[in-house]
Amino acid sequence: MPPADRRRSLSQRSPSHPDLELREAARHFGRRRFLSLTAAAAALAFTTNLPAQGAASARELDAARITDNPFTLGVASGDPLPTSVLLWTRLAPAPFEPDGGLAQELVAVQWEVASDEKFSLVVRSGVATAFPEYHHTLHVDVDGLESDRVYYYRFKTGTWISETGRTRTAPATTAAVAALRFAAVSCQAYHDGFFTAHRHLAKDDVDVVFHLGDYLYEYAVNSAGGARNYTDRKLPDLFNRETMTLEDYRLRYALYKSDPDLRAVHAAHPFIVTWDDHETENNYAGAVDEKGDPAEQFLVRRAAAYRAYWENQPLRSAQLPSGPDAQLYRRLQWGTLAQFDVLDTRQYRSDQAYGDVQHVPGPESDDPARTITGAAQENWLINGWRASAALWNVMPQQVCFSQRKLDLNAAAKVSMDAWDGYRASRDRVLAGAKSAGIQNLMVLTGDVHVGYAFDIKDVFDDPASKTLGTEIVATSIASGKDGAEKPANWDTYTKANPHLKFYNGRRGYVRVELDRQSARADFKTVSAVTTADAPITTAASFVTEAGNPGLKPA
Repeated sequence: MPPADRRRSLSQRSPSHPDLELREAARHFGRRRFLSLTAAAAALAFTTNLPAQGAASARELDAARITDNPFTLGVASGDPLPTSVLLWTRLAPAPFEPDGGLAQELVAVQWEVASDEKFSLVVRSGVATAFPEYHHTLHVDVDGLESDRVYYYRFKTGTWISETGRTRTAPATTAAVAALRFAAVSCQAYHDGFFTAHRHLAKDDVDVVFHLGDYLYEYAVNSAGGARNYTDRKLPDLFNRETMTLEDYRLRYALYKSDPDLRAVHAAHPFIVTWDDHETENNYAGAVDEKGDPAEQFLVRRAAAYRAYWENQPLRSAQLPSGPDAQLYRRLQWGTLAQFDVLDTRQYRSDQAYGDVQHVPGPESDDPARTITGAAQENWLINGWRASAALWNVMPQQVCFSQRKLDLNAAAKVSMDAWDGYRASRDRVLAGAKSAGIQNLMVLTGDVHVGYAFDIKDVFDDPASKTLGTEIVATSIASGKDGAEKPANWDTYTKANPHLKFYNGRRGYVRVELDRQSARADFKTVSAVTTADAPITTAASFVTEAGNPGLKPA
């Protein structure tokens, strides 16, 4: 959905702020259009990948002088491995100020990991430095932990102690794990409502949470918080504009992470995150933005968005961007039960066909040279399947993978922003799954603000063709406001797509349990997000048997 106000100019910043370097880079690219995108990326990498000289010259703040709570944005953990987990926090005693209230000074922070919530048995501890160049965020990769264990963690600086987070490690890669419980979430537009589903998920018994994209939105948030309609507070005017600069994106993360329900779910469970479009800009494709600006200009914005994303997520250093580029796709494992191949379908995709409007598939969209993953990621995915020893192969990604006809015409329109707009890519991926002998394929999807359950068909237009796997689409946390149990197009979509087994337009999340016999998906929904405290219910449950794909009501 297009924003009400599109701003093309990059705002002015003080000379000491990294945004000045980004702005100057944009001006340089504007003057010298002959620069290749590779050269542009190299220049951006130089201007955005800090600290180096800055870190060496920054002063260290005496943490005893921090008079206000610096842990206003909570704690988080992510990407659990058998012997390690990534811990995150950010120091921000004044989170809605550009520097978070800490200026350009280093801060020493203690961290602790314990086997119990009271920290009577601390198993790992240390001191990390919060650099101003990283906006005083911390990414602590704690190693030497036992596999398949729950741990508790916290941070300390000066007289302040953070809230306690709960995390866990993955089982050993060769462990014959009996079961795994995870949740999938997506699309949390702050201005569309409360994150009530996150509060319920924080209390749910899951091992890990997958965030499938649109963690934040670039659109303006007014002083009342949009549909939240605050009467007890007034948000600063600095949020009432589209995010364009590094400072804009950083401040928008501060707004989102100030939400108590988002803080609660991060503290309760480790997250595995991937982005979609709104963390940068609506429906962008590679180096092509929605407005058609010069690629080198958009890459400056993308560099800022990617940097702020890494700073504010529990991600390891391998995901640290180099200018406008970051390798977010990665592989994790849960013993021999599940392999997770986390995709990035934004950074490497070809531009959407037919002007990115709903369209009947045709020569432009079906060009075999088009890709939604890029060749390197596609090969990485298929080679990973060929080497997989897991019972379940789960592919967390962003946009609808299964065919989704949008009308009842003989030649139906489809979305050019989903895999339907990149059918050659989908055909290659499914061919790769078949050649690798993948019997239990599960695709996790976000993006569309509704819950779907699809059978993935060998030939989507032939309902009698072989079922190759299952696609579970998680509805939004808040995007789209309250939604409806049966949206206006419910009859059309269910008739046009016989492989669509479930369709619900409320907000919520999906809870999935895998074991050696089957997978069960519970679609959890709340009745409203424009008012707080809505209860959660299970809208529907489905199972698919190991070795016999095909969804059946539970």
